[in-house]
Amino acid sequence: QVLVLESGGGLVQAGGSLRLSCAASGFRLDEYDVGWFRQAPGKEREGLSCMGNSDRGTHYVTFVKGRFTISRDNAKNMMYLQMNNLKPEDTAVYFCAALTYTCPVWDVNYWGQGTQVTVSS
Repeated sequence: QVLVLESGGGLVQAGGSLRLSCAASGFRLDEYDVGWFRQAPGKEREGLSCMGNSDRGTHYVTFVKGRFTISRDNAKNMMYLQMNNLKPEDTAVYFCAALTYTCPVWDVNYWGQGTQVTVSS
């Protein structure tokens, strides 16, 4: 059974940091490029960052570049998103995913359930 589970969300003050984790089971995460997305209330889900499956680099959208860092640990079948200097506009549900194609094409094979991140001003 395929399962993708995010953790690490929560409430943080503006300027603070959070580290999201994503655990995959039922498939090998190292066979996929991976990505992080978010969806704020009333808005569409948007891709934030993605990473190749074999050191083929990373990609960040403009508004998170320099603040967010994606990483993966293939031995543990996990991926991470370090988020620094968080802003109230970063408030959203965050999702990890195994991508269908190569980063930064945002088509997804497997979605996680999402974890809420709330940034207070």
